Amino acid sequence: MDLSLPRLRMLRELHRRGTITAAASALHYTASAVSQQLAQLERDVGLRLFERRGRRLQLTDRGVLLAEHAEEILASVERATQALEESGESVSATLTAGVWASVASGLLPDALTALARAHPGILVRTRELAPEATAAAVRDGTLDLSFVLDYSNYPMTWDRGLERAVVAVERLYAAVPAGAVPARTATLADLAEHPWILAPARSHFGHAVRLAFQSGGVEPRIDHEVEEQSTAMALVAAGLGVTLVSDLGLALRPAGVDIVGLGEGLTRTVSLAYRTNTARRAALLFVVNAVRAAAVDKGLGPERPLLAAPGPETVAPPNDSVEVTHKALGLE
Repeated sequence: MDLSLPRLRMLRELHRRGTITAAASALHYTASAVSQQLAQLERDVGLRLFERRGRRLQLTDRGVLLAEHAEEILASVERATQALEESGESVSATLTAGVWASVASGLLPDALTALARAHPGILVRTRELAPEATAAAVRDGTLDLSFVLDYSNYPMTWDRGLERAVVAVERLYAAVPAGAVPARTATLADLAEHPWILAPARSHFGHAVRLAFQSGGVEPRIDHEVEEQSTAMALVAAGLGVTLVSDLGLALRPAGVDIVGLGEGLTRTVSLAYRTNTARRAALLFVVNAVRAAAVDKGLGPERPLLAAPGPETVAPPNDSVEVTHKALGLE
């Protein structure tokens, strides 16, 4: 009996998600490709694994049995991979990390440069995804780790199959057209008279901001919905409205944009998520450590004190000096 690991992954995803379409989406294949591979798996096994019920493909009892064993087989492969990575004098591994624009530009360059110096055998590849999609991709095995977000007024729902290490804490600020808001700080109510440029409500960022508006009894006028902070600030620079921006997003600020402290004190926690069964993987811990060190160098470490809101010309808080160790990460 020939059991192909890629086909077992497809079987596992079909068992988890219930439809070929959902399994294909999680694995970044077409539904047709997944159907063909599962049909080949059935031929390889020589037993009936699937049955049609209407338009849906469902697992037979034997299909469920093999899917349950697939979980164990794939976990064993992951443990074997980890053991081989750590069998030499230095760690050698290739990891794929989920990122989005502000962490890719604000944290990764320094982190990966330092990682390459300290651990040249570790290669980190990145894949840009929406922040809302990265944790699911880690759970599915598409990614080894990913950046994830929790907003102070909107924590994310957590998957018990994942763990996370906090690497940075960002504040949110108002980004306004130059000279539009002379005060050093402002509340959302103070800014309600301006048109707003916000992320869509389906995103974590957009939903968290809308919750903050609701808590303050404010109904904003949203003229533009855009995904990226850099795009939103370009519209602010053109005088088309105001937006919110995080610490890492401040590095993308164009000319013609003032940064104003936000009276609500909204923050967001940036973490790296990884599967629970890889929590002791040395290569992963080295990556986490390097990213957190880069955040500390920028004054965004988890231990950063709560400072007074910046004035319009302040684009980065002062640097905190915090020793970064596995113990400090809570990973030892």
